[in-house]
Amino acid sequence: MRHRDAARPTGRDDPASGLAGLRGRIADLDGRADAAFDRLRGNRVADRVLYGASALGDHSLIWFIVGAARALGSARRRRSAVRMAAALGVESVLVNVVVKSFFRRRRPQSSHPRPLPLRQPATSSFPSGHATSAFCAAGLLSEDDRLRPLYYGLAVVVASSRVHVRIHHASDVLAGAAIGVLFARIGRRLAPLSSRSGD
Repeated sequence: MRHRDAARPTGRDDPASGLAGLRGRIADLDGRADAAFDRLRGNRVADRVLYGASALGDHSLIWFIVGAARALGSARRRRSAVRMAAALGVESVLVNVVVKSFFRRRRPQSSHPRPLPLRQPATSSFPSGHATSAFCAAGLLSEDDRLRPLYYGLAVVVASSRVHVRIHHASDVLAGAAIGVLFARIGRRLAPLSSRSGD
């Protein structure tokens, strides 16, 4: 007769062990990222830029500003701006109301006061809505646009600012960015822009 414990999975075959290992790797990633940003925290220029980017990312304000500015260029760019605004509306509801409801992750804790005022969200830390909207907007605005590196650069600044201000873990931001890229691809497929002749 086989021992009762012989059928139990051990090591890498144990789902609980695998989950614990994944959590450990995520915690290590978050810790390394936080330590890297710690070198910038307290720098007046870095704080002003990243706190400002984080504040402008609230409710996708910065992306609506960019979209409105682009809409002045041509009919195609107006359609692009409208598509982006619609996508961000859908993204906000799905991420902040639906996706976040499945997670109860606490936001980063800090014993140090923030050098600048910033809105503190009450929702789950995972995933980062700022990162999702940033990469969704960048993906939609950059279609056939020479300023593509600028849009994605701005998305990186807005998304990473959430780690700097200690409102999100780095893993929240990475997950949010991936979701944003997916939303942008879906948006391009569901609402393709017409040919370039409309520029």
